[in-house]
Amino acid sequence: LVSVPACCSARYNLALLACFGFFLLYALRVNLSVALVDMVEPNTSLAKNATSNVCPEHSSTINVPRNTTGEKYSWDADTQGWILGSFFYGYIITQIPGGYLASKIGGKLLLGFGIFGTSVFTLLTPLAANLGVGYLIAVRALEGLGEGVTFPAMHSMWSSWAPPLERSKLLSISYAGAQLGTVVSLPLSGLICYYMNWVYVFYIFGALGVLWWFFWMGLVSDTPETHRSISHAEREYILSSLKDQLSTQKSVPWRPMLKSLPLWAIVVAHFSYNWTFYTLLTLLPTYMKEILRFDAQENGFLSALPYFGCWLCIILSGQIADYLREKQNFSTVCVRKCFTLIGMIGPALFLVAAGFIGCNYALAVAFVTISTTLGGFCTSGYSINHLDIAPSYAGILLGITNSFATIPGMVGPVIAKNLTHNNTVGEWQTVFYIAASINLFGAIFFALFASGEVQDWAVSGYHLHRS
Repeated sequence: LVSVPACCSARYNLALLACFGFFLLYALRVNLSVALVDMVEPNTSLAKNATSNVCPEHSSTINVPRNTTGEKYSWDADTQGWILGSFFYGYIITQIPGGYLASKIGGKLLLGFGIFGTSVFTLLTPLAANLGVGYLIAVRALEGLGEGVTFPAMHSMWSSWAPPLERSKLLSISYAGAQLGTVVSLPLSGLICYYMNWVYVFYIFGALGVLWWFFWMGLVSDTPETHRSISHAEREYILSSLKDQLSTQKSVPWRPMLKSLPLWAIVVAHFSYNWTFYTLLTLLPTYMKEILRFDAQENGFLSALPYFGCWLCIILSGQIADYLREKQNFSTVCVRKCFTLIGMIGPALFLVAAGFIGCNYALAVAFVTISTTLGGFCTSGYSINHLDIAPSYAGILLGITNSFATIPGMVGPVIAKNLTHNNTVGEWQTVFYIAASINLFGAIFFALFASGEVQDWAVSGYHLHRS
């Protein structure tokens, strides 16, 4: 097999366009967390602040006259929790159908319209907020429906596009866009709210999503065979590298799939990793504001720092993982297990440490940043293991594991909010402890039961030679 150069190749173009797509998806997902601070009347959250005077204020910031033209709503903390959580109720529903549909109609349309739909509903967010909290929750749940199909659709596309030894590289480029979207949209949304008006947070990102859709529909195709401008050499290289890995059977082998221990290893790892990830994503701004007493402007940039580290780590670890497999002859399963262990035990240790450094906020930010950064190793660990064990059904497998892994997004922040009623350092330590123990369990389970080989049930003709 002669490798085809990466530069300007169709498969790397797909990775870059996908990277932009996931960038926008996460920008559309997290911008509400920032805008919400500006949408709520200030007096509704004042009462809480009096309780936490553990750390001194940092009053070094210069007060710039801020824009206050945005509409304000009197939503209490519980209502805000529902608004932030509603996204996941839509998101969890479309995971498995998304994987199944992608295997039938192809990932291109599904991913394209998933992001297009999410963008349109984002543009409608200010209108929905004006109509009432029920409308806003409905719009967010619909955004979740749109985003739910995107990861399974992308996994499904990679099953026909990614040569096995380039999997870690290509997938890490495309999915790293999600971290980058978080990095850029957290501080940017803060600045837009500060200098313009919170409605523009939704208008700007929504419009960008619609723009991306035109590029995606014009430049991408589901398989190398149907691509308009792919070189002959690249098409042959991709097809020949995948020829023994894909199944031709039309029906999905649900029963052996659901009995497969390597699949459950990914489910447990995915669930555990997301517990920490979502708890931090939704509550880090709160922790910084209530415990470390940060001003919101500093907060946007400091909240984004961990995800920048994670983005760098995903890109680098993807290169390292494929280098180890291709040049150093490490087995796939060894690479997946080692990267998952680093990516889950590392974050657990630093997260617990972050709870114990009192008011030293430089250290707190450093520990949380290292914790999230190390998590980037998981992208080349359990995160793309679906493609190792069953390339033909990778979209469906991701739908299954991501359904379980969405539960922490719905439950984690709610539990954390309930544990931190008085906003004391001790309460937050408990939140970090729980996240760390779940991470540890997931890492060990994956290390024991994961596989790097294509499973019997995932190759065509499986039904024939089963005695």
